[in-house]
Amino acid sequence: MARIVVGIAASHSPQLSTPSELWQLHAERDRLNKQLHFRGTVYDYEGLIAARSEEHLDRELSDAIWLEKHRRCDRGIDALAETLAAASPDVVLIVGDDQREMFLDDGMPTLAVFWGDTVECVPKPEEELPPSLRPARWANYGEHREVYRCVPDLGRHVVERMMVEGYDVAQLTQQPSGRSIGHAFNFVKIRIMRGNPAPMLPVMVNTYFPPNQPTAGRCYGFGGALRRAVESFDRDLRVAVVASGGLSHFVIDEELDQRVLDAFRSRDVARIGGIAQTELVSGTSEIRNWVVVAGATEHLDLEVLDYVPTYRSPAGTGCGMGFARWC
Repeated sequence: MARIVVGIAASHSPQLSTPSELWQLHAERDRLNKQLHFRGTVYDYEGLIAARSEEHLDRELSDAIWLEKHRRCDRGIDALAETLAAASPDVVLIVGDDQREMFLDDGMPTLAVFWGDTVECVPKPEEELPPSLRPARWANYGEHREVYRCVPDLGRHVVERMMVEGYDVAQLTQQPSGRSIGHAFNFVKIRIMRGNPAPMLPVMVNTYFPPNQPTAGRCYGFGGALRRAVESFDRDLRVAVVASGGLSHFVIDEELDQRVLDAFRSRDVARIGGIAQTELVSGTSEIRNWVVVAGATEHLDLEVLDYVPTYRSPAGTGCGMGFARWC
């Protein structure tokens, strides 16, 4: 039978793939954001600065600190790439979110599985990206068109098993014309899979778009159902599962990130399921992808390789970068 042999989770923020001396570009974009979510309240940039003034986050903004944090993130990504290579998977099942990339603008399934033969990276023209995203185009959007092999037989099996498990997933076998597979999947292929030829199985979770975002408990249960589906497949395959995205952003909340990681370490299903919908908003919503993989790797032990809060403004904007593996 097939089996899950390793789990991996990594942030995929464009900030990761932007030289630290250009992080200021992201901060400039943050200043225009009127929807900065932090602990149940929505702020504009100036309001968030006032709300977090006692944290003195300007201490996090020197060039030296940014460079060291960038290096730590690179080491985390390298370690995950090495972990994946050492596991020698036959399939890489990637759990990510689609941000109106492959799916059309009107309609977003809560859960979806792609089981076509291939998906394609279709790079966005550089001039269509805001200046802050252009330096990371290579990692999140790709620099040239590329076809990724998928696993149609296993993908169809997963869809069929989800019907039995009680998860009504959407299923796709063709990519809409002109649409790219999302950056959550490109990032994993480019920065973690690297030269690994294993095909991918894209599993998509609607983390971002109300009102049909799954709860944390539902995500954890879905992960367990994915594991059982893999294990019931009648081919001898080594499967790696990867969570792409998170942790807290565009406003960093270290307390939330550490609480979530502690719940994963202890396999505390009640605490994982208790992560509130009101906490899983904006970019922080991608924690749901980690929850799915935590459910799929319940039989493995979690190791958090690093957690790097990459503050990029005195308002506390940035991303809580996380790098973890289940072995």
